[in-house]
Amino acid sequence: MAESSERPERLIKLDEVCRRVGLGKSMIYEMIKEGRFPRPYKISPFASRWSEIEIVAWIAEVKDGFEGKRRKV
Repeated sequence: MAESSERPERLIKLDEVCRRVGLGKSMIYEMIKEGRFPRPYKISPFASRWSEIEIVAWIAEVKDGFEGKRRKV
């Protein structure tokens, strides 16, 4: 059986999302309301998780900047 080189998608907790994007919980939820941040997936009545792939894509989009230019490294 051939193995896939892709890793399975991870669902991550809010604390990890905050750490990765450098924003607090209140700001993240405000941006969700405004449609400017990925919405979480409700995995149980008391737990929500974010798609790691969607968070990584959001970070990449922000790094492109508001003018669509990548910052020089």
